[in-house]
Amino acid sequence: QVQLVESGGGLVQAGGSLRLSCAASGRTFSHYYMGWFRQAPGKEREFVAVVSWTGAYTQYADSVKDRFTISRRYASDIVYLQMNNLKPEDTAVYYCSGGPTIVTGPIGLGYWGQGTQVTVSS
Repeated sequence: QVQLVESGGGLVQAGGSLRLSCAASGRTFSHYYMGWFRQAPGKEREFVAVVSWTGAYTQYADSVKDRFTISRRYASDIVYLQMNNLKPEDTAVYYCSGGPTIVTGPIGLGYWGQGTQVTVSS
């Protein structure tokens, strides 16, 4: 059974930082893209960031550029999202996603985790 398990969410004040982790099991994601999406209450799920299986290529949503950093070791099944200078509008459930191609629409990369809540207070 394929699983993506997120961790690291929580409550933080505006301007603070959090680091999310996502670990894959059940199959290897070593040659898959891995990324993060988020969904705020009443809104559609949206793309946040994606990283290639080598870790060399990354892509970000405009709203998080220069504040968030996605990373993974070469061919690793673990991906991280370092979130700095958090804003109240970053409040959402953050989902890890993995798959063979980059898809920035809400359907994601193919596989999904259960999500982790990030709440940013003003």
